[in-house]
Amino acid sequence: MWGMFTIEHEFDATVVTLIDEGANHLQGDVTVHAFEECVTVEQLDPHTDRVNKITLSMAQLRDMAAALNLPEGVYRLGDAPGKAP
Repeated sequence: MWGMFTIEHEFDATVVTLIDEGANHLQGDVTVHAFEECVTVEQLDPHTDRVNKITLSMAQLRDMAAALNLPEGVYRLGDAPGKAP
């Protein structure tokens, strides 16, 4: 099952909003701003009514994308799977 999301191109960023649909334990929408030098991820905390924001460098984003497709272990990009630095 595919989720719902929007994509908007702004002057200095591409903005992706991930909408959490469904009957079970819905979370707030997640907004991703992709800039040239970094990516931010934001989500509204309904308990505090504040937006939580994290910023990832492009290197961190690359590492996260790689990590999502690997088994448990310690990695350095370019190493064999499971090989610690």
